[in-house]
Amino acid sequence: MDSGLAGLIAAETVLSHSDGAQGILWVRGHTLAELVADFGYEGAVALLWEGFAGDGLNRATIRAQLGAARVAAFAALGEWLDSVGSRSVVEGARLALAFLPDAAPPAAILATLPVAIGALLRRRQGAAPLPPDPSLTTAADLLRMVHGHPVDPAMAEALDTYWTALVDNGLNTSAFTARVIASSRASLASAALGAYCAFTGPLHGGAPGPTLDLLDEAEASGDVTLWAERKLAAGERLMGFGHRVFKGGDPRALILGDALRRLGARLGPAAGRLAFAAEVERAVAAAFSRLKPGRPPLQPNVEINAALLLDAVGLPRDAFMPVFAVARCAGWLAHALEQQKEGRLVRPSSSYIGPRPAAA
Repeated sequence: MDSGLAGLIAAETVLSHSDGAQGILWVRGHTLAELVADFGYEGAVALLWEGFAGDGLNRATIRAQLGAARVAAFAALGEWLDSVGSRSVVEGARLALAFLPDAAPPAAILATLPVAIGALLRRRQGAAPLPPDPSLTTAADLLRMVHGHPVDPAMAEALDTYWTALVDNGLNTSAFTARVIASSRASLASAALGAYCAFTGPLHGGAPGPTLDLLDEAEASGDVTLWAERKLAAGERLMGFGHRVFKGGDPRALILGDALRRLGARLGPAAGRLAFAAEVERAVAAAFSRLKPGRPPLQPNVEINAALLLDAVGLPRDAFMPVFAVARCAGWLAHALEQQKEGRLVRPSSSYIGPRPAAA
């Protein structure tokens, strides 16, 4: 038994495959590099949903579906936006999903998140939510709705690459949550909401924001090498390092690193943060090698480059998790649809270790 279910196969899937030892991740038979170059975010969504949410899906059809669904989601803002009050963007996006009807189709569920994020961030700035532009990609439209104007296409492309690389990753915690809920024949909207709730934790989708906090802490220390040694010696968790599956390196981190480099001069002040992050990675690697000789190296995961990219396109760190969820929601829905097709209730057993009745 493993209380974290490590190594347990709980589902057969055609959606994605990750191999931590080899550092690979496939989505329906395509490598991440192929996914980014040939599909993009809307194309990746079409790939995941093909045969589950319709047949003959492609980049163009999904882009049209999501564009129309964003317009409908914006029209429904009044149903929930005023109830958010002073709650965070994370909580506001959760409320937006909770207001969806059970009959909501996949595109309506997925489109709710970017519209909610844009509306919540604009309202926080004291500005009215900006209506979606259904002719744009989801990435370009989200950034436009957040910033109040069209953005540099390179910035939209970087966000699109981020979502494409992170659209699904095997039976991760939130995807498994979606499958468990869907196995009870609950609605897709319920499965997506439950998956989102699982995703909010700092050990899962909530990691990118705290990763920037960690970089800030390292920079404020004045001595990155000493800081890394103290953190590791104290046994503290280093956000942005290590992964449950990708022990030998995270392939998504390489994709996002390339995306950051393609931004080049557009990075502005973020270029210095990127260089400093590389310094932190080297310091952590060296400190880990000294303090834990013979152990496999502690590798950076996707979160450092993810946080740097989201920061570079002008998104506030407290919105990183919901923005990350825009990518993963496509995968959650695909897993829920696949589980519905399987038709079997997920019902594992537990091993009772509590006290026994006196008569037993």
